[in-house]
Amino acid sequence: MSKNNKYTFFVTGMHCRACEHLIEDELKEHSKVSKIKARLNTNTVEIWGDFGNATQTEIAKELSNKLTKHSISSEKNKRKVDLGEFAIAGPIALGFILLFILLQKFGIVNLIGSNDVTYGTAFIIGIVASLSTCMAVVGGLLLSMSATFAREGDKFKPQMLFHIGRILSFFIFGGTVGMLGSTFQMGVTGTFVLGVIIGLVMLLLGINLLDVFRFTKRLQPSMPKFLSRKALSVTNINHTLTPALVGVITFFLPCGFTQSMQIYTLSTGNFLRGGLTMLAFALGTLPALSLVSFSSLSIRNSSKSGIFFKSAGLIVILFAVYNIINSLVAVGWIPPVFNY
Repeated sequence: MSKNNKYTFFVTGMHCRACEHLIEDELKEHSKVSKIKARLNTNTVEIWGDFGNATQTEIAKELSNKLTKHSISSEKNKRKVDLGEFAIAGPIALGFILLFILLQKFGIVNLIGSNDVTYGTAFIIGIVASLSTCMAVVGGLLLSMSATFAREGDKFKPQMLFHIGRILSFFIFGGTVGMLGSTFQMGVTGTFVLGVIIGLVMLLLGINLLDVFRFTKRLQPSMPKFLSRKALSVTNINHTLTPALVGVITFFLPCGFTQSMQIYTLSTGNFLRGGLTMLAFALGTLPALSLVSFSSLSIRNSSKSGIFFKSAGLIVILFAVYNIINSLVAVGWIPPVFNY
């Protein structure tokens, strides 16, 4: 008679709600697992199943082999903040922001929260996104899909179809969102509210990337779990057009940066502007995601990952603060702060 015991393991590498979906999706296929529940707020995963007389450590090792971007253990990871990483990440983030401001002075880019976001801005935000939360969300999905098709000996065509499907869908769906925005007038108040919402979402994303405060992770918005799980399940279907379909559904996955850009796109009120904005954002994510798909790059496993994510987190936080301040200036609540 089989035993359906409950086990609790600690997870390394969880940064957002999408990590819950990825862990559950990858472990549910294990023959000995009957039920699974991943929890971001505690960085744990609860598993019900029959593993015979195996110890907790042996079970953790067996299950970790099924994961592409995370690892689990029977012992709680000692949580410590490496201040030395901030000493390096701080100057990197500051240098990036100064470069961004320089580009802004030349009119190449401008930040969300101003009256008009250029396509250069959307492209750069796409780069930042692909090196942080998008790497966890879309990168994990891409690795899963790649593994499925690699078993069939097809390594190149699926990757190309994925990226083509992703880029085209961001233009089409972005345009649709923009067109929907034209059905109502935002007004000064509506624009202010959207600007603050975008800033707050980005602020949460940045804080979570620092991996210092665990309680903030539960505050990060995401799409309903059952929808994300349906989207991720597409990777288990081996069909000629599946890679393109996987690329399409990434528009709906719970990446905070994507959701922030979608909110802004709604305010454009125009199909072409909305479509081109999301297209520029998708093109910004392309270089990093291409490295994931064609070379199996994984920043998370690098010895410098702490510096990397803290740099990205500080950049996003600075963007968020700038955007919120600009929104307050736009409605006249505070005098202009940044005059350059």
